[in-house]
Order: sequence, then structure tokens, then C-alpha cells
Amino acid sequence: MAWGEAKAWIDGTENRPLYQGLLDDAAEAPERNAKRKKIIRPHEMPWEMSRQGLLKHLINENMNTRMETVDAYMQIIPPGSKSGKHRHLAEECLYVLEGHGYDLHQDCDVEITDEYFWKPQDEVKRFEYESGDVIYVPPNTIHQHFNADPDRPLRLISTTNRIFKQCGLNDLEQIEDAPEYDPSVQLTPELIRDFLRGTR
Repeated sequence: MAWGEAKAWIDGTENRPLYQGLLDDAAEAPERNAKRKKIIRPHEMPWEMSRQGLLKHLINENMNTRMETVDAYMQIIPPGSKSGKHRHLAEECLYVLEGHGYDLHQDCDVEITDEYFWKPQDEVKRFEYESGDVIYVPPNTIHQHFNADPDRPLRLISTTNRIFKQCGLNDLEQIEDAPEYDPSVQLTPELIRDFLRGTR
């Protein structure tokens, strides 16, 4: 045989229907997708008191929706408060629904080989925004959101691409927790109203 490689590649006795699995998955997709939500009502969107802050998840891969590639949540930052500080490899886009504030961004130098290395650059950049603006967070940027209004909440819609996770690049690191973070808190509409008023 050509190049004499037959002795190597012909080895092995394991048989598995892997290609058939791809065909089966494609054939079953319409029925599976018919059971997944295309409309998500507010009462179906989970609240989370996370290390990043107060979140209402709009779309998440664990919510059984038809969305395959994007995760989105609404973040509420109480009057005069701030989010947690984190860094992730996926780029992020945020829409400012309500209020005004600013972000601090710190770019990182990155090296991806068999291992993953990142190092923060010295410069920290400040970006101010208000209702109606869009905030872009580049990949692997340390960032934090600040509510500049002592009386009103800041509400942001965050979207990130979950494809990074499927590619083995689900790099997410929490550097600082939000001031409101308390894993024992069970969020309710009444408690959310307290946060919105800044009384919690």
C-alpha cells in the first residue's frame, strides 16, 4: 500500500456508530426543538444573586430555549453601587436600559498554547455611558460596571456568545464580588424593588 502506512492505520477493532449518531441527532432535532421555548415569559426568567451582581437571566443554555449560540441577562446595579469585576474570553455587548454610569476596562495580554496565560496591562480605561448607549467589552478584558446615580438603579442587558464554551475556551474568572452578593438570598419581586430603591 502507498507509503507503507497500512500497518499503522489498519490497527484497531473498536466499532462505533458515530456518523450514524450525527444523522440521528439531525433527524431528531425538529421534534426536540419543538419542545424548546421560542417565547420566554418574565416569570420563566430566573433571578440570580451572583458574584457578578443581581441578574435576571433572559436566555441561557440551561433554560430550554431555541437559542443555540447566545446567552443574555439583565443586570441591575442598585443606586451608587457597582457590579463584580470579572474577565472572560468571549466578547460582550451591553445595552444600557436605564440610568447612567461608567465602566473600568483593563486589557490583558494573552497566550493560548496547551495552557492559557493572561497578564493585565497597566492602563485602566474609563468609559461613561447613559440610557440608550451600547457598551462593548473586548475579549479577555477585565471589566466592572459602576452606577453613577445615588438615587436610581442602573439596568444593563448583557449578551455573550456561548460558542467559546463549545470550543473549549470557557475562560471566566471572577476577580471581585459585587457588594450585594450573598448566596443565601432568595430573590423575590419585593426584594428586587428594595434593591431598585436602594433600600436593601
